Amino acid sequence: MNGVRVERDGQAVVVSGHGELDAFTAEDLADALAQAGDGSADRLVIDLTRVSFMDSTALGLVVRKVNEILDVGGGARVVLPESSARRIFEITTLDRVLPIAPSRRDALRDLVDP
Repeated sequence: MNGVRVERDGQAVVVSGHGELDAFTAEDLADALAQAGDGSADRLVIDLTRVSFMDSTALGLVVRKVNEILDVGGGARVVLPESSARRIFEITTLDRVLPIAPSRRDALRDLVDP
């Protein structure tokens, strides 16, 4: 099953995906990212631990949201463990320019204690 969830974890909002994030789930992802960035949080974690596949549509949404948060002085991390979803970040070299964390715990720690 594919899906996206938004929750608060301490001082950050966490958007977690699972399954495939592609053009078919893009609307759900866009809605979750909009909800996460409704102005109530300046710290965002996008957790891709349980994502098995991402296409360019989903990737674009993630990149846009991370840049939006960073541009206003907020903090963001993309949780990107060694998994199949990581491959699109490596191919596009976005794993070198986006703030990446190996686990949700690391991402939250980075945002709370920069």
